[in-house]
Amino acid sequence: MALPEIIKNLLESGVHFGHLRKHWNPRMKKFIFGKKKNIYIIDLEKTSDQLQKSREFVEELVKGGGKILFVATKKQLRQTVKDLAIQCEMPYIVERWIGGFLTNFSTIVSRIKTYTGLKQQKETGGLNKLPHKEKVRLSKELDRMHKIYSGVAEINQIPQCVFIVDPKKELACVREANKLGIPIIALIDTDGDPETIDYPIPGNDDAIKSVRAIASYLVEGIQNARKGQATATGKAADQEAKEESNQEVVEDSQK
Repeated sequence: MALPEIIKNLLESGVHFGHLRKHWNPRMKKFIFGKKKNIYIIDLEKTSDQLQKSREFVEELVKGGGKILFVATKKQLRQTVKDLAIQCEMPYIVERWIGGFLTNFSTIVSRIKTYTGLKQQKETGGLNKLPHKEKVRLSKELDRMHKIYSGVAEINQIPQCVFIVDPKKELACVREANKLGIPIIALIDTDGDPETIDYPIPGNDDAIKSVRAIASYLVEGIQNARKGQATATGKAADQEAKEESNQEVVEDSQK
């Protein structure tokens, strides 16, 4: 019997490889298929089910205009997650978690405004008009802030959802989101705690290929939701124009 296409893709991407037995979290037992050479093997049917549930949630959220924050600070995953977030026009944090980003959002927004202000000064040549020492100091500060805030520079409200790669690594983000009741979608390995996550997607959260496979599926859902939203908006506009045209015809006939 042929494997479903999604499970075949997950298998080829190595999503099923978990951690060593000694590193597992018993709460992940329901997502584990078995062991091979002391390494836990994740049940890809359950991964597929959870991934589909997550995508459906994402699509509904995006249709309503919601924003999803992508978070992955593991060094080997930064560029992959950044590229995918940019692809679907969502904010991202990939260098390090910004403490208080969710729970102290107003303060973070003021820092982001400082960053965007400095960036604009540099782009317009404003920094060149300053004394040399001040220019050097602000340039260094801008470089530092760019690493931290570039992925969230356009954000103006708390995101409606967070997508995390490895919630064990991003524990501070998980705690802040849980405190505020912000839904979490997470790619979670056999050493994680799924009970802190609203939409846990069991899978290898270390390998680039695995992370790309999971995140790409969600990104595709985001893009599809946007296309559907644009189509619906276009149809509504056409209907409104048609109704206006009909009204004008009626008015002309009454003259």
